[in-house]
Amino acid sequence: MVKLSVIVPFYNVQQYAPDTLRSLRANARDDYEFILVDDCSRDGTPGILERAERELPGAVVVRHERNGGLATARNTGLDRARGEYLTFLDGDDWLAPGYYDRLVAHMDELGCDFLRTDHVQCTARARSVHRVPHGRRGVVMDPRAAILPADRSTSVDYAYAWAGIYHRRLAEKGLLHFTDGLRTAEDRPWIWRLHREAESFAVVGLLGVFYRRGVASSLTQIGDVRQLDFLRAFDQVIAETAADRNAGELLPKAVRTYCAIISHHLGSIERFEPPVARKLKSLSAAALRRMPQDVLNEALDSMDLARATRLRRLRRRPSPAGAAA
Repeated sequence: MVKLSVIVPFYNVQQYAPDTLRSLRANARDDYEFILVDDCSRDGTPGILERAERELPGAVVVRHERNGGLATARNTGLDRARGEYLTFLDGDDWLAPGYYDRLVAHMDELGCDFLRTDHVQCTARARSVHRVPHGRRGVVMDPRAAILPADRSTSVDYAYAWAGIYHRRLAEKGLLHFTDGLRTAEDRPWIWRLHREAESFAVVGLLGVFYRRGVASSLTQIGDVRQLDFLRAFDQVIAETAADRNAGELLPKAVRTYCAIISHHLGSIERFEPPVARKLKSLSAAALRRMPQDVLNEALDSMDLARATRLRRLRRRPSPAGAAA
């Protein structure tokens, strides 16, 4: 039986894919499989993956005929995965040798639905450790208990899918698939759904994923219209949380987070192409008016003056009829 399935989407990362694949080789085991999804790359990535399919133990390459984005590529991998446990890696990141053996051992010991881990962020030559914003380590808990408080960073704000490992029973319940077509913030509805609907989780202080920041082809570095998918992602978070049995408790956290993300993008609006910047303002104004207004008012009252003023001003901005992300 396959113990672990690792799902790795690749898109135009020929500069970084060899490092990623070398790190997978340093983690290979007879009962691991590596599902390498080529999301219709147009550079040298497909050739690199062809070699990997021959040389990397457990590697299976799946190719998209059309580029679908990270969420869709991960779903393709999930549909092919056979492992008892599942995890993710991005095609421009890499792992410490033996990391997956340690991760699987923690999962075997704790027996929970999913496990979250810390990671190392890499920007050029700089390295910094980023930890799951959850104080208790190595203890199995109810995931719902880790969503709040609303005014602090919690586990749902640490949305990286690759910073953890997930039991197959979550996939069988339909909890691991991403919203097809989301080009950015695809992890946000996903992590909220896990914390609302899974039964158990834990956090361990395990380092081994190296997350590469500042990659030119990454959507975090691109100011085109794909960045605006964060609005669709958070609209989904709000809608699904509003339908939850504890909506009254959880919605303030969801709304406050949505507001913080809108404010963040407005604060760096100069990086967007001018038409996209105008659309960002228009769609964000419409999004604020769609939120539960009593919850939004409480969220704005709890935020610092600069951000609250920016968002209140934006809420009053006229927007075209029917504006939606």
